[in-house]
Amino acid sequence: MPAPDTDARRRRLLLGLAALPLGCATGPATTGDEAAQEVADGVFLLPGVRGEIGPDTRGRVGNAGFIVGPGGVIAIDSGTSHRHGLARLAAIRRVTAQPLRALVLTQARQEFLFGATAFQAAGVPVAMHRDAARLMVSRCEGCLKTLVSLLGADEMAGTRVPRPDTEILSPDTADRLPDIGRPVRLLMAAPGQPGVSPGHLAVLDERTGTLFAGALLDAGAIPDVQDADLAGWHAALADLRRRSLQHIIPGHGPASSPALIDRVERYLTQLAARTAALLATGMPLSEVADAADLPEFATDDHYDTTHRRNASIVFLRQERALMLGTGTRTSPN
Repeated sequence: MPAPDTDARRRRLLLGLAALPLGCATGPATTGDEAAQEVADGVFLLPGVRGEIGPDTRGRVGNAGFIVGPGGVIAIDSGTSHRHGLARLAAIRRVTAQPLRALVLTQARQEFLFGATAFQAAGVPVAMHRDAARLMVSRCEGCLKTLVSLLGADEMAGTRVPRPDTEILSPDTADRLPDIGRPVRLLMAAPGQPGVSPGHLAVLDERTGTLFAGALLDAGAIPDVQDADLAGWHAALADLRRRSLQHIIPGHGPASSPALIDRVERYLTQLAARTAALLATGMPLSEVADAADLPEFATDDHYDTTHRRNASIVFLRQERALMLGTGTRTSPN
């Protein structure tokens, strides 16, 4: 195993090569290549690309990353396919020779989880919240078929729905990650408390105040409310504000400052207010997606797709709550 200063030199060399212009022999050559970005000391982002899941992006739109400690590495999220997982595994190994102790899957979304089998084949155990694992089992065989149709059998070769080696059950077990010689904490909703999606996790490197936000935060991209309880999501964002955060690695988009928390909260607040206003006018559901414009977010990725779906989802929940006389709570249930 190389000495720590050798690892540091290797990281600096890799980051220098990643900064070279496209077209240089040592730089990334295609959309799908992986190059680590050091966001804070020993904390790295493996960025997804901008855009929708499709052949032009190879579906590789979700962020991943890893934390390097003197006792090993913890990886966070894994990519869209077995091939993508192999690329991300190789990117980690180009940065450090420290052993990979665990892979944490933060959520049951396709761009974050299907690379996990590549890590497991390399002997890396996968941890996931029990509720997210159940959601993955219920939905992701269908996701996989859709990805094969969109991206092609070759791109998705060897990909299957992973099975976590460890299921996280509650906040009481949230700190039971392998010890890598630096404090790494899992953040999650309390049992029975709804949030952004069932069993969502975030990963906090306490030494640098760097948060891998998972489904909680997206930068320059519209967050997906399909599985969310908006009240629970707001509560989770309030909890993040109480923490000493310095850097945010969102589920999608570039590394950001804690100001991203406020921007995501503004989106959720404006979305609910806009759909409530449309409901009050008696607008039919068929017209909601076109009418639910939010100019502040109109240039974000997925505005024409995810935002339109979000508007319809929240409108329907508000309509149902109104009919049932339960107010305007926007939970998925």
